[in-house]
Amino acid sequence: MNSPNEATVNQYEMIIKKARDRVIEALAKNMDLYGITLSVGHLYGTMFFQDKPMTLDEMGAAMGMSKTSMSTGVRQLMEQKMVNKVWMKGARKDHYEVDQDWYQNFIDYFSTKWRKAIDLNVQALRRSMNDLTLLKEKDDLPEELQRCVETDLEKLQNALDYYDWLSRLIDLLESHEIFQYVPKKL
Repeated sequence: MNSPNEATVNQYEMIIKKARDRVIEALAKNMDLYGITLSVGHLYGTMFFQDKPMTLDEMGAAMGMSKTSMSTGVRQLMEQKMVNKVWMKGARKDHYEVDQDWYQNFIDYFSTKWRKAIDLNVQALRRSMNDLTLLKEKDDLPEELQRCVETDLEKLQNALDYYDWLSRLIDLLESHEIFQYVPKKL
């Protein structure tokens, strides 16, 4: 095989850069849909294509942003369990790398968000059901309001059933039993 000349190598490098930039932009836009800012999404994408852990200074240089911005972004990504701090022998600065297990990233991110939503909504549903159940027992409750209460109680029970299902789905995700039904591609 012939060695390509410098112009050809530059052309190849530009193709790689363009392909990576396209994926980084798509990742950032996707993450933005889930409440992670575009800049943090770009940081994640930049780190994704690195072959080694990066320092905050390296991230800042790669993104053209301040070390403070990189620190904030990395902290957000670490909270989502998408980036890990790694130990580097002889290095005084902290290094970070992307967790390459996208399946686990999905599980961690959505399980956390869904559990918060479940807790908040189930608490409101139960309080409302309790209030309506007490109201339903009133002897002087007009029939029209009685029907309204019964209809609302049925709707609230359906919502509780949904949150029970969602909780069981999260359990399947967190236990990795989900992969028995929807296997990972290896």
